[in-house]
Amino acid sequence: MEGAFKSFDAECKVWRSIRHRNVVKVITTCSSPEVRALVLQYMSNGSLEKWLYSHNYCLNLLQRVSTLVDIASALEYLHHGQPEVVVHCDLKPSNILLNEDMVAHVADFGLGKILAENKEETQTRTLGTLGYIAPEYGSEGKVSAKGDIYSFGIMLLEVLTRKKPTDEMFSGELTLKQWINAWIPERMMEVVDSDLLSIEAGRDVNFLGSIVLSIMQLGLECTLESPEERVDIKEVVNKLNKIKLALLHDRTIGV
Repeated sequence: MEGAFKSFDAECKVWRSIRHRNVVKVITTCSSPEVRALVLQYMSNGSLEKWLYSHNYCLNLLQRVSTLVDIASALEYLHHGQPEVVVHCDLKPSNILLNEDMVAHVADFGLGKILAENKEETQTRTLGTLGYIAPEYGSEGKVSAKGDIYSFGIMLLEVLTRKKPTDEMFSGELTLKQWINAWIPERMMEVVDSDLLSIEAGRDVNFLGSIVLSIMQLGLECTLESPEERVDIKEVVNKLNKIKLALLHDRTIGV
């Protein structure tokens, strides 16, 4: 119980410091000796996880890219838009909520950290969710904004393939990242979500291929083993906005 209260207090501390269109708003908090709760803004379209894995729903490519732009914009704000860096520590599709206009909002800051000026912190307990955790979290307990970049990169690859990093096909040595890396560029369309390809069947094949390759390469840049080598979130936002613009105008881009 004490651990849960600490998590709640940490989440409240994070929520108090942030205001952004792509972060779920806190309406109020409720606290008693037995129960502590946050009352959050209602998101009528549920989680990104629901839209990826329910048979009743399917996002087209523009919707998926727009969702990724929203998430990346929230991360840019958390990492660069405040006096201190806020690290989410648990990015995954179930923590991304969609409103009535399908605008994505980052939620659940129960593991969130506000970092001091050195922008890095060492944890004795594991933060995050298996499959999305950056290597340095598990090996050294290091928490930094670059860990969020890694989690975002995994989620980006998941959004395109509709394969969870914990899928049974990745139970051995093979990981989601390795699987994609082995198939690009020649056979990359074979790892893309088949339902997505059906929706986008009317698009020019070469154009669609260039968009898919750009997204996959960005995901791999976000998930490099070394934190220092991972792309910065500002560059991620810039590249995703270019991809979104290309989709809106159906024209090829150099990303």
